[in-house]
Amino acid sequence: MNILIIDGQGGQLGSQLVKAISSEFKDVGITAVGTNAVATAAMIKAGAKNAATGENPIIVACRAADVIIGPIGIVIADSLLGEVTPRAAAAVGQANAVRILIPMNKCKNLVAGVSDTSTGALIDDALSKLRNILK
Repeated sequence: MNILIIDGQGGQLGSQLVKAISSEFKDVGITAVGTNAVATAAMIKAGAKNAATGENPIIVACRAADVIIGPIGIVIADSLLGEVTPRAAAAVGQANAVRILIPMNKCKNLVAGVSDTSTGALIDDALSKLRNILK
């Protein structure tokens, strides 16, 4: 099972996902791709062993992913303050992978029906969905 974590800006969500997934699921491969070097560095610091930065690594990693996890902005071109390119968003959306999108109400992308939930609760829910996929 190959899990791709994509994050941008400061990489805080991605780093929390790397820590939580790597501590609970020992037998999965995790690839972390940041939309910028700061996000990638945060995920490496959190324990990601396979990591890269930028549009092309997102495109390439999406081809091999079984599960893609990240903020909902990874499927919206020009989101995360412009860090998600149209090609990167298309790669995530067109990937033959299950996508677990975390509904972050930020950067002018508001998700109807989603209250302002703590990041910790959102990560717990993402892990619950991942557990169901891995069963």
